[in-house]
Amino acid sequence: MTVLVSLTILAPLFLAAAALGTRRLPRARDFFTLAGLVIAAVSSMLMLNGVHHDGTHVVHVGGWSAELGIVLVADMFAALALPVALSLIVIVELFAIGQRRTAWGSNPELSGPLLSVLASGVSLAMLTGDLFTLFVAFELILVSSYVLLTHQGQRGQIQSGMTYVAMNLLASTLFLFGLAFVYASTGTVNMALLTERIPELSSGVRIGLGAWFFVVFGTKAAVFPLFSWLPDSYPTAPTTITAIFAGLLTKIGIYAMIRFHTLMGMDDLGPVMLIIAGLTMIIGAVGALAQGNVKRILSFHIISQIGYMLMGLGLFTAAGTTGAILFLLHHMPVKTVLFLVGGLIENDQGTSSLDKSGGMARRRPLIAALFVIPALSLAGLPPFSGFVAKLSVISAGIEAGRPIVVTAALVAGALTLLSMTKIWLGVFWGPAPDPADLPDTPTETRANRRMMRSATALAVAGSLFISVFAGTVYDMSERAANDLRDAEVYREAVLS
Repeated sequence: MTVLVSLTILAPLFLAAAALGTRRLPRARDFFTLAGLVIAAVSSMLMLNGVHHDGTHVVHVGGWSAELGIVLVADMFAALALPVALSLIVIVELFAIGQRRTAWGSNPELSGPLLSVLASGVSLAMLTGDLFTLFVAFELILVSSYVLLTHQGQRGQIQSGMTYVAMNLLASTLFLFGLAFVYASTGTVNMALLTERIPELSSGVRIGLGAWFFVVFGTKAAVFPLFSWLPDSYPTAPTTITAIFAGLLTKIGIYAMIRFHTLMGMDDLGPVMLIIAGLTMIIGAVGALAQGNVKRILSFHIISQIGYMLMGLGLFTAAGTTGAILFLLHHMPVKTVLFLVGGLIENDQGTSSLDKSGGMARRRPLIAALFVIPALSLAGLPPFSGFVAKLSVISAGIEAGRPIVVTAALVAGALTLLSMTKIWLGVFWGPAPDPADLPDTPTETRANRRMMRSATALAVAGSLFISVFAGTVYDMSERAANDLRDAEVYREAVLS
């Protein structure tokens, strides 16, 4: 197990160096990039099997004790989320290889290695057992994402990228101050030790620390009112970059929030979280409905869907935490595939604007099918994974007696369905535009198109897998939630 945990972090990082060294040899570069990502993804799947049967596995890096060194903790929460995240990065890289000219723009040499570095950061963020290493992981993710977002040097990307950079630098600065506050108050940043020491603090200090880190993680997760950077940043990036950002980056923020606030027993923040969750759901859904561009609609839906995860967390019940985890697992592949479909639309139509597209259901029925499944899942219709995830969160809200936030969740779901219908009517069902009105699109071979569509279909299959095995995934999410809520279990696993 120690080897598997290590490979999820180190394989993409070391092979990113090899890919960078062969960046002028496209086949070698793609081989090293994919090799690192596949090794990490397969290792994470084997790690999930090991955690499922043998329980939490802890790696004390360098043999140092938890009090002094870096600790990697492969518990059920990390073991569930990591295979989904790493598999999606593999799929996006396959899509990028098929769409190399338009996906990576003028400088594809750096993008593959940077994607591998991002994958390494994602693994470290999910597995780390201390707050300082979590900060390092966030910076590893953000440095690579900064370059991926702006490396083409286009005016729109630089402008929107500056907003992205500024907001995340602010969050990173607040994170550093938060680390200083935590260490000054408790004498440690190890999360297992913090589960003992934070509850011993006065209520004012404890709530203050919880609120501080809620702002830090909430900025990265794009909750209300800290989401302004997202709708402008994501639509300007190339398709594959946007897809991986949409599927993973905000989820790392909510992942950290679920882990930290649940382990530390920040139940006092629950009412505030529920208010913000309701506002995040409604404002994101209304914002999506007001847009006329596929990417902007999907970008606002990232915000709205984060609200459901925050709702599950804010209930601070076993059922609510289970729903939040299940929603996280469902949302990663669904959002990724929707942005990949957006890339297929752009390749075919030359644009993702609703008023300049149309007729794709007749001309490209496969692309239409690849859109419909995740769109219905995002809206929460049965029998797709979104229905199971939303049902679990809403049921937890009803059980906890929170009718206002439950109503907000139902309204947001209806608005989501309306905006997905808006895309369908504009892009797939409407009249086809005059070809003379469309901008020129890059020439692609049949093999390119086949690889892009196959990668998208793999992501759709991932979301359907969650639907088909919803009972098993729910049971594992429930186990992860119970482990998080019982801080003693986590503490004993790390410190024993």
